[in-house]
Amino acid sequence: MLRVEEVDTYYGQIQALRAVSLEVGEGEIVAVIGPNGAGKTTLLNTISGLTPARSGRISFRGQLITSLSPEKIVRLGISHVPERRQVFASMSVLDNLVLGAYHRYGHDDRREIERDLEFVFEIFPRLKDRIKQAAGTLSGGEQQMLALGRGWMAKPKLLMMDEPSLGLAPLLVKEIFRVSGELRDRGTAILIVEQNARAVLELADRAYVME
Repeated sequence: MLRVEEVDTYYGQIQALRAVSLEVGEGEIVAVIGPNGAGKTTLLNTISGLTPARSGRISFRGQLITSLSPEKIVRLGISHVPERRQVFASMSVLDNLVLGAYHRYGHDDRREIERDLEFVFEIFPRLKDRIKQAAGTLSGGEQQMLALGRGWMAKPKLLMMDEPSLGLAPLLVKEIFRVSGELRDRGTAILIVEQNARAVLELADRAYVME
């Protein structure tokens, strides 16, 4: 599904990725682990078009996406849940989730979008209880649930998650990983960057180590 080939990424003159290659197959959960500063977040940002690669190739379902804009990459079916949640703090839980599906309005059946919204509330019932609450007033764990739900609302073929367990209590980490497995069972491939190597290796089909 996803192929990254010999990718180099720079911030100005500083090289952050050097000849990175990896693959994600249909229906797989693939983990990327490694120390701080290895380039794991940069890798996800490069795939999603936020930080363009200077060289190398990235293809998704056979289409070259290396030079595409982030919004075009989302439309192709890649959704990115960034590090530290980054929810829209002043907007309600519902509005955050609806924004995740913004590119679907106009061509997807509205009832299908509503069914996906109900699925998010089914796997994260706490969000339904707080549907009108401002996202910035949620706990860290609830914001992580919201960020994951927002990513799912894009109806991705590939969901990329950056450090979903960061700052969460062990029970919440277990819940986030349980939901990740459920999303995979519904046909979504997952690429996950994670510091909690023990937990993520229990979840993933395969893993890459960045150094």
